[in-house]
Amino acid sequence: MFGHKKNLFFALSILIGTIVGAGIFGIPYVVAKSGLIPSFFYLLILGGTALCVHLFFGEIVLRTKEKHRLPGFAQKYLGKQGRVFITISVIVGLTGALLAYIIIGGDFLKIVFSPILDLPSFYLSLFFLASLSYFIFKGTKLIAPTEIVTNFLFFIIIFIVFCFAFPKINLDNYTLVNPPNIFLPYGVIMFSLIGFSAVPEIIEVLRTSEERKKLKKIIIATFFIIAILYVLFALVMVGVSGEGTSPETLQGLIPFLGHKIILFGALAAVITLADSFLIIGLYLRNTLIYDYGFSKLSAVLFTCGLPLILFLVGFRSFIGTISFIGTIVGVIEGIIIILVFKQAKKLGDRVPEYNFKIPSVLLYFLMAIFILGAISQVFAF
Repeated sequence: MFGHKKNLFFALSILIGTIVGAGIFGIPYVVAKSGLIPSFFYLLILGGTALCVHLFFGEIVLRTKEKHRLPGFAQKYLGKQGRVFITISVIVGLTGALLAYIIIGGDFLKIVFSPILDLPSFYLSLFFLASLSYFIFKGTKLIAPTEIVTNFLFFIIIFIVFCFAFPKINLDNYTLVNPPNIFLPYGVIMFSLIGFSAVPEIIEVLRTSEERKKLKKIIIATFFIIAILYVLFALVMVGVSGEGTSPETLQGLIPFLGHKIILFGALAAVITLADSFLIIGLYLRNTLIYDYGFSKLSAVLFTCGLPLILFLVGFRSFIGTISFIGTIVGVIEGIIIILVFKQAKKLGDRVPEYNFKIPSVLLYFLMAIFILGAISQVFAF
């Protein structure tokens, strides 16, 4: 019984830890710029959409005997064309995510080192990348309990920052609607809700059929927890810093909460971001090696070198990066998963532990959300 509950807890922790990452730090900024009404509208609609797509992916995995990741499922059920689109999304999405972590990692390290070292965040971003590239080359992966500890630490620090920030909330800092920026939140919020890569991983954690029957509840519980976290985080942070909310949130809080509290938060954030960077970097490295025939060295050079080049040539906007990546990954992987889900319903070779019944018209509606969201980003930027 204890082992059963432990596996369910591990699965829940992995999914929450995969979804909650750098994206959470961009949410207060877009809420401050666009207003509460459009931001929470996006969170409601996109949260429901992302929840459905994660449930679809869970059923896809459960309907298939072979072990695959998204490129493998796309090829099995949609043919080579599906694999091509997913390959584009995986390369762009993971590289963009690594770039976002490099940008925000430098920003947080600047806060951490500012009492003793006055270095621009540019150089600290390079340090963040260089120090973690070694572990990607070595293939060092943090064990699951360590990842849970870093996630737990992150939530504790968020709670502590909440406690200091709550008395500083000023209701005048809230804007209901800011029409010029109403399209701004889409990409950032979508980026903060994507955790498709974790679904096959947590199904492997849930080893028995009885445990896998709980997968649907685990995914629903994850999105319920994340929705509450994002709403509270955005309301408290914007309530304190208002129009002064910085793109990565923490810098804009220093005048209100003091440097020591924010330094504490930034240090915990760096640890969590480093953990997530390693997970994403190793996933991309191993995908290039095992699925596309790269040598180890060329895979590492591609994984670490491409985001470095993008950073050096000037792609250093955290909000712009996660907005773009959230949009691209959402529209490609979201639609591909929906199409694979339809095919797996007909061609799957295994009886799934849960069967998510949904009208076809709703599937097309979900695809329309991804497409319209991508179009909206043209107006946002």
